[in-house]
Amino acid sequence: MNAPAPAPIRLVNLTLGYDRRPAVHHLEGEIAPGAGLAVCGPNGAGKSTLLKALAGLLAPLGGSIERGGASPRNVAYLPQIVDIDSAFPINLRDFVAMGAMTRIGLFGGLDAAERARVAEAIETVGLSGFEERALDTLSGGQMQRALFARLIVQDQSVILLDEPFGAIDEATIDDLLALISRWRAEGRTVVAVLHDFDIARRAFPQTLLLARERIAWGDTRDALCKANLARARAMSAAFDESARECLRDEETRHVH
Repeated sequence: MNAPAPAPIRLVNLTLGYDRRPAVHHLEGEIAPGAGLAVCGPNGAGKSTLLKALAGLLAPLGGSIERGGASPRNVAYLPQIVDIDSAFPINLRDFVAMGAMTRIGLFGGLDAAERARVAEAIETVGLSGFEERALDTLSGGQMQRALFARLIVQDQSVILLDEPFGAIDEATIDDLLALISRWRAEGRTVVAVLHDFDIARRAFPQTLLLARERIAWGDTRDALCKANLARARAMSAAFDESARECLRDEETRHVH
């Protein structure tokens, strides 16, 4: 695979939300090229919202995401499996081949090189022999493997994963973590929303602990210490869902 070289992703005073109601406040930080970053935090902490913004699917309420000239088109995004319609009438091979659309277009045909790429991706995730199977006949673990195969075909420098290990077997988790390790060895940036702190500690050197705002961002074992986790729970519990978009103290001094 020959993905474009990744650039740093900088979050500058980033505020995200819906209907002008903030879900993530004034986030600052940098995701280095080739980073393996886990995004952890309580339910409702803004983790999936942040991933959607990184994928270019959600515009900031305030601040910015600086990509060093790169486009969100250079991002491969895997939403939560509950957001994917596995009943869509398509077989596994064609589903995986959808990862090539950014190169061939919506109605482009697969040439020999793209067909070989699809076959290799299916083999890599351990689904050889399942090419003609309909999506709705796959188990949870098989479906997740198929989604990772589609990411392989996308061949992007930044890979965003939203809860990629929920409700799947340990063997599948091990195989997918090995694939993530390979991606990072190739210099790709991987950002994953995780509820499982053990997986974060095992496979992601860096963690952003989020509770509507940054609690900690750095070495995973330090970020997920007991004190930080307690603070994250307290911050999340105290958050006012009805709050409007806010301004930083230094910004309010210029508002009359």
